[in-house]
Amino acid sequence: MTPAAEAASAARLRQVGLLLAIGGAVAFSAKAIVAKLIYRYGVDAVTLIAWRMALALPFFVAMAWWGGRGRAPIRRNQWPRVALLGFTGYYLASFLDFWGLEYISASLERLILYLSPTFVLLLGRVFLGKSIGLMQLGAMALSYAGIALVFGHEVRLEGRDTLIGGTMVLGSAISYATYLLLSGQLVREVGSMRLVGMASVFASVLCLLQFAALRPLASAVVAAPVVWWSLANALVCTALPMLMVMMAVERLGPGITSQAGMVGPMSTLLLAVWWLDEPFNGWILAGTALVLLGVFWVSRLKGT
Repeated sequence: MTPAAEAASAARLRQVGLLLAIGGAVAFSAKAIVAKLIYRYGVDAVTLIAWRMALALPFFVAMAWWGGRGRAPIRRNQWPRVALLGFTGYYLASFLDFWGLEYISASLERLILYLSPTFVLLLGRVFLGKSIGLMQLGAMALSYAGIALVFGHEVRLEGRDTLIGGTMVLGSAISYATYLLLSGQLVREVGSMRLVGMASVFASVLCLLQFAALRPLASAVVAAPVVWWSLANALVCTALPMLMVMMAVERLGPGITSQAGMVGPMSTLLLAVWWLDEPFNGWILAGTALVLLGVFWVSRLKGT
């Protein structure tokens, strides 16, 4: 292959990777929109997440199997760490997220979740003694100022519900940041796809056990639109974006893929205005801009 052909092929790979990263971010962010639509049928968070994880479970099993091909079996001392990551990253984070969406707008939910990289820095400082530079502190302050703008605006409109829902989603972001902080070594040991698949299988089982413990079996019978929206939630907003992001990382690397994912909050904002008739004003736009700028700044500083 000539140098010109190699350059053209590399350019195509980057273009495909960028499309995959953006598509994955938009699809994953749309889960908040789908959850809000499902809630209109009187379904609660426990039932919603049980349906989502049950329908996505076959895909998670396939991921774990595919990612484990040609690799050594999981060692006994690795299973507790897989379970812990499944609990923090895919069970607790998901449940608190969907629970919070019962109370707050999809736009605010996505912005709070997008603070996870800043929480990784804070948790690393508290538990691992990692230092945080002044530039990183400035970037984090910028993001938190953006959240304060949007949060304060919603508190004036919704009051107590915003406080409850915001706390739930904040807990989700911290739980997912814990997963990110703890997963690094195990990802290298077992592989990213296998780890995500196994952790998600574990989380799915927890969600189904939670439903069985907290709800009568009859409450699993829901309206037909809930089933179809849950299928979309499981496949289009969960399984498909996981695959797309992994394929993007292979082509672009984690840094560029992460930066391309910054379209997620903005896409959620636009979809919420379009599908849910959520408000769109200067407060929300300014807060979103500050959060995205701060998180982008943190990501760039972490990469230096």
